Amino acid sequence: MTGQDLVGQRIKTVRRQRGLSQAQLAHPELSDSYVSLIESGKRTPTPAVLELLARKLDCSLTYLVNGVTTEQMQEIELNIGYARIALDNGEVVEARARYAEVLADEGVVGLPQLRQEAEYGLALATEACGDLDGAITLLNGLRRDDAGTMSPERHVAIVVALSRCYREQGDLGRAVEVVEQILGGAVRPAWTNDLVKLGTQLLAAYIDRGDMLRSRQFAAELLAAAELLGTPLAISWANWSAAIVAVETGHEDEAVAYAERAFAVQSEQEDPRLLALLRTDYLQVMLLARPAQAETWRESLVKLEGELRESSSTPINKLRCTMNLVRAELMLSRPEQANAHIRAAYDILNGLPHALQAEARVLLCETFAEVGMHEEALREFGKAEQALTYLPSTRSTAHLWLSAAQVLERIDEPTRGADAYRRALACVDL
Repeated sequence: MTGQDLVGQRIKTVRRQRGLSQAQLAHPELSDSYVSLIESGKRTPTPAVLELLARKLDCSLTYLVNGVTTEQMQEIELNIGYARIALDNGEVVEARARYAEVLADEGVVGLPQLRQEAEYGLALATEACGDLDGAITLLNGLRRDDAGTMSPERHVAIVVALSRCYREQGDLGRAVEVVEQILGGAVRPAWTNDLVKLGTQLLAAYIDRGDMLRSRQFAAELLAAAELLGTPLAISWANWSAAIVAVETGHEDEAVAYAERAFAVQSEQEDPRLLALLRTDYLQVMLLARPAQAETWRESLVKLEGELRESSSTPINKLRCTMNLVRAELMLSRPEQANAHIRAAYDILNGLPHALQAEARVLLCETFAEVGMHEEALREFGKAEQALTYLPSTRSTAHLWLSAAQVLERIDEPTRGADAYRRALACVDL
């Protein structure tokens, strides 16, 4: 049944409940034949006619259009808001449950925009819970079933999430393909903030599959597009992605310049959550590109860690900051301090994405090795190894296996170290 049929059916139902004939409802503004055509779904009433009929039937316009009362719609909007807050705060299990509850409400069927928002939110929460297959199914369902009613902005946001999920799953071919369907055509759409953000996902997929030449080419194209567009978000995203490409390809001076540009532009915006995330990433790039200034970056990370502790930032953002602080302490040959930092974050590891767990546990293994706690390092490697088995074969996974192998050599575990080296090589098809 079409939306037009449903509107007519609701008008007919309420009219009968009010004990009115078609002629009584129509008089004097409309003809009874016109009302009959509306009720049968053969005519689509204009907004003005719908408002008139809602007044004459003494019901809400929202009910005639969507099949829910104003109060029901407000409750659905409120529940979506609560789910969004839970997701933003890193309470991903709660967010997933709240979005599912919204979609179980029959009233949301008549509210396509809110239903799309709830389904998109459920997909993001499902991804955050580590269920990549479930998230991909939800995102592809949205693309297939709502293509005709979806805004361009929503469609791009779904493709961004879908490419990210495919990349996290290790299906780099599809991670690239879904983005290139939009950005890789002979005639590229005009650049927008959303498309620049989509471009950053394409860059991430290129990096993960080791296509560094294409990464540098596309990073330059994305930078030019962002500068032409001139919006702070586009400039920040493009420069940040270019910084990552520069780090991965050994161009440290370029990485610093791009990271500083991204950070400077974003610092002028009023989005503290995004700025905190960018500060963490910025300091990680600076640690890699300017290790001689590790003391400066350590001081900044200590300050940032304190700010994040008092904020509503997600556990993931807090852990990433702590991990960078541990790296700074190790660079400064302060393993005891590194050990104290990483132990403080240990309790939040369970339940986090496997990639982040693996990275944190390899770092913990390295820290234990540095302070001479070899048994603890070996035990932590076992947990890191378990997390690594869930990860796809990408350059990032190879780096983690390589780091683990170096730690195992340090604690005199040559056999396990050699196996870790083999796994690192296998991740890059060597």
